[in-house]
Formats: sequence, structure tokens, C-alpha cells
Amino acid sequence: MTSKQRSYLMSLAAKLDPVVHVGKDGATPEVTASAAEAIKARELIKLNVLKNCGYDIREIAETIADRTRSTVVTVIGRKIVLYRPNPDKKDPIVLP
Repeated sequence: MTSKQRSYLMSLAAKLDPVVHVGKDGATPEVTASAAEAIKARELIKLNVLKNCGYDIREIAETIADRTRSTVVTVIGRKIVLYRPNPDKKDPIVLP
């Protein structure tokens, strides 16, 4: 992914609310499953890592991205943005 594409996705994600919240147990199978469902429906999702989570946020992002076959767009503070293109979606995101 180029920096221009990453920047474009970050601008789209700025308007999004987090749809998945990662709790104290980290990247559990339940969290991964809900992230996979959300990313299939939306292509671009934002995750929120709660303060009581003792794991490294970047490691959580990489783990969930690997399990959902998506790409980590950015990790800022306790927010993670993931992207996976879905060609079957009615109105897909077109990257520059």
C-alpha cells in the first residue's frame, strides 16, 4: 500500500466510529470474529483498544490483521484502522 493510499484511507477513517472494542483479554477469537464480520461488510473499520488492555496495541493490530487477512492502515493512540477490499460490495472503496 502506498503512502497516498494510506493517507486516503486515513481521511475516510477519521469520520468513522469504532465498531469493535478490544478489552483486557486482547485479540481473542471473539474479537477477531467480530472484526472479520465488520470488515467484510464495510471494508474499512476502526477498532478501539480499551485502557485496561495490557497488551501492546501494535501487536494486537498485527494479530487481528493477520487473522482477518486485512491491512493495518494506521495505529494512533488506542485506535486501530484496518482495510480489506471487498470486490463483491455494491459500492467499494476506490483507492487512488
